[in-house]
Amino acid sequence: MGEQPIFTTRAHVFQIDPTTKKNWVPASKQAVTVSYFYDSTRNSYRIISVDGSKVIINSTITPNMTFTKTSQKFGQWADSRANTVFGLGFASEQQLTKFAEKFQEVKEAAKLARDKSQEKMETSSNHSQESGRETPSSTQASSVNGTDDEKISHGGPETALLQSENDRLKTAVEQSNTNAKKWETELQTLKESNARLVDSLQESNTNIETWKKQLATCKEEGDQLRSKITELEAQCKEANQEKERNAQLALRVQELEAELQDKEQELENLRKQAEIIPQLMAECESITGKLQAAETANKELSEKMVVLQSDVDESQQKQGNMKGELKKFMDVLEGKIDELHEVRQGLSKLGLDN
Repeated sequence: MGEQPIFTTRAHVFQIDPTTKKNWVPASKQAVTVSYFYDSTRNSYRIISVDGSKVIINSTITPNMTFTKTSQKFGQWADSRANTVFGLGFASEQQLTKFAEKFQEVKEAAKLARDKSQEKMETSSNHSQESGRETPSSTQASSVNGTDDEKISHGGPETALLQSENDRLKTAVEQSNTNAKKWETELQTLKESNARLVDSLQESNTNIETWKKQLATCKEEGDQLRSKITELEAQCKEANQEKERNAQLALRVQELEAELQDKEQELENLRKQAEIIPQLMAECESITGKLQAAETANKELSEKMVVLQSDVDESQQKQGNMKGELKKFMDVLEGKIDELHEVRQGLSKLGLDN
């Protein structure tokens, strides 16, 4: 059957910085597919994520692993085999909760699978140890029944030393046989694991090729969508320009309508004024007649004014002459008054003297 996906979600993948062991380094530029895979032949579980043609997560789940929620949308787990810590950022807390529950479920399943494999190994090792113990016990029985005891009893201290050395060598051989069987079992297990890994790698390569094809198809579809989006944006731009033109034309129409209303109002005013033009013409003719009469009267007044001005000039000249003569008369009069005043003073002196 090989590996089959049992749970799939999408998340942003991060790995711990190998230098600082504190900062997160993005392993994917965007949210990618993260899946749980179950291998029925090996009874194992893995978390796998591929970004394009690059495998960014290939983590086999063991019972010792722990998935920790560090925030409402972020979780992490450590993989000792990969010597790193993986982090996943989800779009919602619900997706994180589902992934964590699935991690715990898979972890329990991996623990049960490990316990079953250990029970099988212990059973096989017990059988091998029992079969290994039967041979030395028979040997010991034969030695008790036959020559070994006789050698110990009749051979002296050298024979006893050889017997103890022989027993020690037998124990070492038995232990070596047991270790060899264990190593053979482990080697077989490693070979099977290696074969499974090869199969998984081949299957992963097949999946990668499939994903590459899907990615190429998605890229083509994306390019087509981008071209359509570009066309739609150009159409939208043209539509917006047309809307702007229509708006400008609508404003121009409104302005022209306002101007037309103003012109109509002016025309109406001119019509009203045209109605009173005959009356104004009559008034104008009347005013013109009056103006002509006034001009005639003005001319007559001007002529009279000239005559009066000449009379005024003559009277002013006569008045000036009279002023001159009056001044002379006043001067003479003042002289006479002074003389009279002197005579009066003289008379008053004469009266006082008398």
